[in-house]
Amino acid sequence: MGVTLSGGEGLISFFNAKTKIAAKAIEVTKSNGMQMQQKAQRLAPVDTGFLKRNIHLNFVISGLEFTATVSGDANYDPYQEYGTRFQPGKPHIRPAYYAQRTIFETEMGKLANRK
Repeated sequence: MGVTLSGGEGLISFFNAKTKIAAKAIEVTKSNGMQMQQKAQRLAPVDTGFLKRNIHLNFVISGLEFTATVSGDANYDPYQEYGTRFQPGKPHIRPAYYAQRTIFETEMGKLANRK
């Protein structure tokens, strides 16, 4: 069983335009992920530098889903981010996320509104 699409040049240019938009969406996701990682590293409290060096960016493309994940992988990162009953937190991942989120939404909105 198979499916055949025919539509001539109009169909070809439609798919070419969608492919270009997908490539640009991946590019926007990657660049915003890198910027968020850099912001989180700048905001991280530094004693030995271990916490700062263990803020990582993971990028995954799975079908039509593009994901950039920034994580603090030091075992004590949550204690620095949220604090404990003995010390207040020194957030670095969340402020980086909130700052980058608006930039990302703006860039993706511009991409989505293109004709």
